[in-house]
Amino acid sequence: MQKNLTSGSVFRNIVYFSLPFLLSYFLQTLYGMADLFIIGQFYDVDSTTAVSIGSQVMHMLTVMIVGLAMGSTVTIGKAVGAKDIKKASVIVGNTVTLFMGISAVITVALLFLVKPIVSMMSTPSEAISGTVVYLVICFAGIPFITAYNLISAIFRGLGDSKSPMYFIAVACAINIGLDYLLIGGLHLGTAGAALGTMLSQTISVLLALCIIRKKKMRLNLQKEHLKPRSWAIREILNIGIPVSLQDGFIQISFILITIIANRRGLNDAAAVGIVEKIIGGLFLVPSTMLSAVSALAAQNIGAGKHERAALTLRYAVMIAVGFGFAVSVLMQFFAGPVVGLFTGESAVILSGSQYLRSYIWDCMFAGVHFSFSGYFCAYGLSGISFLHNSMSILFVRIPGAYFASKYFAATLFPMGLAAPAGSLFSIIICIFAFVWMKNRQKKTIYT
Repeated sequence: MQKNLTSGSVFRNIVYFSLPFLLSYFLQTLYGMADLFIIGQFYDVDSTTAVSIGSQVMHMLTVMIVGLAMGSTVTIGKAVGAKDIKKASVIVGNTVTLFMGISAVITVALLFLVKPIVSMMSTPSEAISGTVVYLVICFAGIPFITAYNLISAIFRGLGDSKSPMYFIAVACAINIGLDYLLIGGLHLGTAGAALGTMLSQTISVLLALCIIRKKKMRLNLQKEHLKPRSWAIREILNIGIPVSLQDGFIQISFILITIIANRRGLNDAAAVGIVEKIIGGLFLVPSTMLSAVSALAAQNIGAGKHERAALTLRYAVMIAVGFGFAVSVLMQFFAGPVVGLFTGESAVILSGSQYLRSYIWDCMFAGVHFSFSGYFCAYGLSGISFLHNSMSILFVRIPGAYFASKYFAATLFPMGLAAPAGSLFSIIICIFAFVWMKNRQKKTIYT
């Protein structure tokens, strides 16, 4: 269950660690994509829009939980790299206590705020009732979403990226089966999509707990480790909060762009929602690089191997750029058929393909700053990631999407360019921050 990532080939370690991570992300992304695909086979565009908007809100919450859990992954990884098993055990115990408390508060708060959230999203009138139903059911399942992601964060901090993959694989298969049963067989519409997602997530958590009980963990977790320790919670939150806020702001920018699209009409709203799902799937590699770099670099930093941490970043950037360039070129030729997988409406396919052809270039550029963000987080400097993403959103992404929508009413292509432009802005900040870090490390060595 625990793996030492501080020795051997750096490239091989990235591949070994990131492939299960990539598959886990892919399977988790299938949750929302399966809902959207299956609802589109049995219902009209209003139901597709409802699931699209509702799942985007849930995706935002999920990535913020994952971002907060990054604090646990990094702090556990550093303790494991330093071979301090006692400290790692305390951090794991405090992770459980902290996240269960947070999930309870979030669940209650969001259930009271469902209708204001749907209104704030500028949801088209035809899709309001479906979106409300979808979110109520999904909000009730937040404790299980939190539980899955904190278990996954703990395993990855220990160097184990395979176990979370197994949990989500079973849940994904069950989710697809339940979607066809509840949406197609029982005709429950958006409620069926939400129920399938929540029930399968619950099964994933139960499976994870069963496997944990059967496997031997070197941590030897005891009840006393669950007792809140200020230093452990502080270390987790110092890294996790900036990452969570950063991921939240990124998702808010997506939501604001969705709101802009929603005001253009039902077809453009559906097109943007579908493309966001496609992009979510294609962004698996960049997202994997962020998490892999943070986990691998954290163990190497804990072991005092800073050059290996930097080499991890270099390989991750190379992988992300290569993948991003390849899919961006391919999508220039296949955007229409890909969007057509989710809808038969010709107007939605046209708008979606326009948006996808420009947006897709962000897959390459985002991979670079995601890798840098993972590196900064491993050093406990997640504030840098928060800074460059916030500036990118405020100064490029949102203004770019707004003005593109205002001055190019006949096409979504210019709106899609706002995302890669924002990522380029982030890359510039990341490069300056990286150079600053290396200079600071050199001064520390020679003084």
